[in-house]
Amino acid sequence: MAEASPKHSKTLKAAEHKGKPEVYMLRDWKEYLGESFLIIFSVILALVLTEYINSRHEKSETRDLLNNIKEELIKNRQAEQDQYNYQKKVLKNIDSALNSKAFQQKILSNDEFHLEYIAPEGVVNRDLNRVAWDIAQSHNITTKASFALIVKLTDTYNNQARIDKVEEKVASVILSRESRKPENIHETLMLMRDNYRGWAFDRAQAQIARYDDAIKMLEKENN
Repeated sequence: MAEASPKHSKTLKAAEHKGKPEVYMLRDWKEYLGESFLIIFSVILALVLTEYINSRHEKSETRDLLNNIKEELIKNRQAEQDQYNYQKKVLKNIDSALNSKAFQQKILSNDEFHLEYIAPEGVVNRDLNRVAWDIAQSHNITTKASFALIVKLTDTYNNQARIDKVEEKVASVILSRESRKPENIHETLMLMRDNYRGWAFDRAQAQIARYDDAIKMLEKENN
């Protein structure tokens, strides 16, 4: 029996293939609707869970930021109280020097200003920090806390910055060329006293009250 040619063989295979029955799965509209519903539900669930997790994270972060600010203000309040007590002694020393030529000559001798006789621990003896506040601002704390709290904190830190200027202002007086002239020592001491009072000492009690108010508001907001 003669073998079929390759061309004829391909034709037979094609015919055989065409002769095989094909099965189609018929699905009604309910099945399509059910699958669509599951897909939509999965997407919505994922979005809800993501939003919930993000919200929890944001609340936790805000709570930590506010707690850090509270701890910073507590330390600043103590530092401001210590500084107030220290500057009270400094001002007393300045008053004593203003009434004593001998004391003035002791403070200014050989063209050198001896601050240690007036302020033995330096112009200021404590630092008032704002690291926690700066970090909180970089994390958009103004959009996460109440408006009243943000106003209070902004006012507290702004006034703290004014008190911090006392070191710069007093230093500019005693480091000037004019302060090294013996005939100007009385005026130098007067300027020192005015700067201490105007920038720091006379502001201290009001600032301590601001710290107290801010700390109370932080405790209330963070509960």
